[in-house]
Amino acid sequence: MRILVVEDEAKAADYLHKGLSESGYQVTVAQDGLEGQHQFSTVVFDLIILDVMLPALDGWQLLQIIRRQAATPVLFLTARDAVEDRVKGLELGADDYLVKPFSYAELLARVRTLLRRGPLRETQHFRLADLELDVLQRRVSRAGERITLTNKEFALLHLLLSHADEVLSRTLIASHVWQMNFDSDTNVVDVAIRRLRAKVDDPYRPKLIHTVRGVGYQLTEAP
Repeated sequence: MRILVVEDEAKAADYLHKGLSESGYQVTVAQDGLEGQHQFSTVVFDLIILDVMLPALDGWQLLQIIRRQAATPVLFLTARDAVEDRVKGLELGADDYLVKPFSYAELLARVRTLLRRGPLRETQHFRLADLELDVLQRRVSRAGERITLTNKEFALLHLLLSHADEVLSRTLIASHVWQMNFDSDTNVVDVAIRRLRAKVDDPYRPKLIHTVRGVGYQLTEAP
């Protein structure tokens, strides 16, 4: 399980990194809101632990950015203990709110609870409009017609379908499909998307693969 900790206080960040790593999680630390946004747009995390008072981009703003793109569980961990702050955090889309100072045992219990809310096993069948993908049979069809894809094209479509309606950056796509990070000027993702479109999108209506200028790609029924 991957956890992103966005915390600008070095001692607290080190404590969280050490404790969560020892509990078996893969932990990435971001020291300000902009770095947290970059990490979120680059890697798929299972949980985000977020402070409110952050430099560059505060926790409220970062949470709004996260919620526009994903339903990743978010736990606020902050010294802001006023009732109105708790209410604001939850109304903006946080899944839990824990006030500093905190007990690590309580934090770990809340982390485990949030992670258990996800599916117990990976979805094996995806459908969006008339596009279908079966993971076990490695079968793709659209409008009832069988479509043959290469391994990379299948992996790319699987990623897009498993994050339907989310905007995925080119870096994130590259890291998941090719298991490495590419330089920003590398067009391998754009080429792969173009080939995938030719097979699963161009001959059909409505168009499902959309380019989000300056960001990446989105698989959605929305125009």
